[in-house]
Amino acid sequence: MSMNDLPILSALRSKMQWHQERQRVLAENISNSDTPNFRPRDLVEPKFDRAGATIGGGMGTLPMMQTSGTHLAAAGAPDAFDNDRGKSGFQTRPAGNAVNLEDQMLKVSANQMDYAAVTSLYSKSLHLLKTAIGKG
Repeated sequence: MSMNDLPILSALRSKMQWHQERQRVLAENISNSDTPNFRPRDLVEPKFDRAGATIGGGMGTLPMMQTSGTHLAAAGAPDAFDNDRGKSGFQTRPAGNAVNLEDQMLKVSANQMDYAAVTSLYSKSLHLLKTAIGKG
């Protein structure tokens, strides 16, 4: 068994990939803060079981997703985006833009700290495994 096949390392890699993608989505929200009728998006955080496998599909799978209200919804397909569900309606500007820069920057900061924690845990886990097999 390769070290890359260990469930905990696979879960940590999935989490790092999720944080990278979330950073991209948050940056897109910030860059569109002046675009009329733009609604901010956020990714739904992946859930892991006790073995480290993702629940509800893996990060490597691409489930069908309804991207428009006019599209037919796929049976059992998870929604990959958290579209704020109208919570920020009171913050919508006259042009229809609902991006709150303060909220987005707080999310970016929290995402950066979480990514740093996951990468630290991943590198320490690798170092511990290498030490255990006598290569560290």
